[in-house]
Amino acid sequence: MKVILTKDIPNVGKKHETKEMADGHALNFLIPRGFAVAATADVIKRVELEKAREEGERKVHEELLLKNLKGLEGAVVTLEEKANKKGSLFAGVHKAEIIPAVLAQTRLQIGTDYIVLDKPIKEVGEHMIEVRVLDKSVMFKLVINAKQ
Repeated sequence: MKVILTKDIPNVGKKHETKEMADGHALNFLIPRGFAVAATADVIKRVELEKAREEGERKVHEELLLKNLKGLEGAVVTLEEKANKKGSLFAGVHKAEIIPAVLAQTRLQIGTDYIVLDKPIKEVGEHMIEVRVLDKSVMFKLVINAKQ
């Protein structure tokens, strides 16, 4: 059975992909849970339009982000996290925790896709964070203080 995925599903495919699935898997698992819809001509046209709209929105967002990226360059963003006396954080700081702090302190909304962070930050102190949009890249300073 041919289906169009409505969400990213690990080991199956990405959103808007058309996949050939076993009938039982599609009818009993994917479609009832809202992970996929049957691939009919009308649905394929609608999904193509939605895909084009989302791509257009993403491009507009990237262009706007590129224009505002200079405001982030050299900025200092501060976070307070729980840490022990040696300066090790109890929980690592991920991209998802950095984004609200950047939004609150610089009024620039960036997505997790644009932040370059190899691994979670696990120590108190100053860290240089890279934000890469298309071919342009800027750095800002993330200061993590221990919460008392």
